[in-house]
Amino acid sequence: MGDDLVRLFLAGDVMLGRGVDQILPHPGDPSLAEAYLKDARSYVRLAEAVNGPVPRAASPSWPWGDALRVLETAAPHVRILNLETAVTQYAESAPGKEVHYRMHPANLSCLAVARPDVCSLANNHVMDYGRRGLADTLEALGDAGLTAAGAGGNLDEARRPAVVPLPGGGRVLVFCVGAESSGIPADWAATPGRSGIDLVPETAEGAAEITARIRDAKRPGDLAVVSVHWGSNWGYAVPDDRIGFAHALVDGGADLVHGHSSHHARPVEVYRGRLIAYGCGDLIDDYEGIGGYEDYRDDLRPLYFASLDPATGSLREARVVVLQAHRMRLRRARSDDCRWLHEVLARVSGPFGARVDQDSDGALTVTAA
Repeated sequence: MGDDLVRLFLAGDVMLGRGVDQILPHPGDPSLAEAYLKDARSYVRLAEAVNGPVPRAASPSWPWGDALRVLETAAPHVRILNLETAVTQYAESAPGKEVHYRMHPANLSCLAVARPDVCSLANNHVMDYGRRGLADTLEALGDAGLTAAGAGGNLDEARRPAVVPLPGGGRVLVFCVGAESSGIPADWAATPGRSGIDLVPETAEGAAEITARIRDAKRPGDLAVVSVHWGSNWGYAVPDDRIGFAHALVDGGADLVHGHSSHHARPVEVYRGRLIAYGCGDLIDDYEGIGGYEDYRDDLRPLYFASLDPATGSLREARVVVLQAHRMRLRRARSDDCRWLHEVLARVSGPFGARVDQDSDGALTVTAA
């Protein structure tokens, strides 16, 4: 890959609340309004029962583990992730939801250590503590110098793309949106007079509205990414309407579609030379001790690196580095685990025009078939 390419890091869900928050230096109130577990520390104990002791008051870098070294080596120009937690001490959780995520604002150093350029908030957990929790989240991220997109104090703010300048000129514009298919309540949508997230329909009309914004904002030399929270937690099938929505985004000017919400990696597609990731899987969370879906290997945590031609926006190559959750920390996956993910992604992505190979170091490469 030449130095003239634009390198993007794409992460799936980064959930630093609940059990993860409890192992950091400033744990918040562990009380939960869940049906089965009432204390966030229970999720730490579940993880310990599977893989052994987890430190308390761990350093902010602990949950990231080997991911930080991978990021340093890859040296991406832009780092994009989905921040799937409220950053608040507010105690009143949103009614009608079974699971609520929050982290103490004093633990934001755990996010900052990964140096994200864009934190998408257009997801089904950022308002787990209501509009007050969202306001706290936006304020905390702003105070920490972290850029958020996809949510705001009104619709205009929620729709505002994150803008990341590139060395030598040009920009990466990141439009962050969420869909009801991921479990986002309809009343979380931002309006001209109400805070919330940029909630969009997965329809031709919804895609047209987003691509109109892309055309309005995009200048020569810019690249546009649509980061979208969509779909269910499990399974490899991609509904036809989601494929059509993603294709319409590319047809209208998006250079890459960064999908997330599923707890494991879903198919990747190369459409008209552009990368569409239908589900980047989880990256950091407290799910390590939760059973029931072992066949999907949600313990494997992929890091996606896409190299784009700045002149055309087309994908030159994508690499997927496979990590694994162990003691609430990310470590390099073993060769047999990398091989397992390669076989699955190659099988489910082949029909989408993507070729998935495996390098000698275990990383996966994605190119047009």
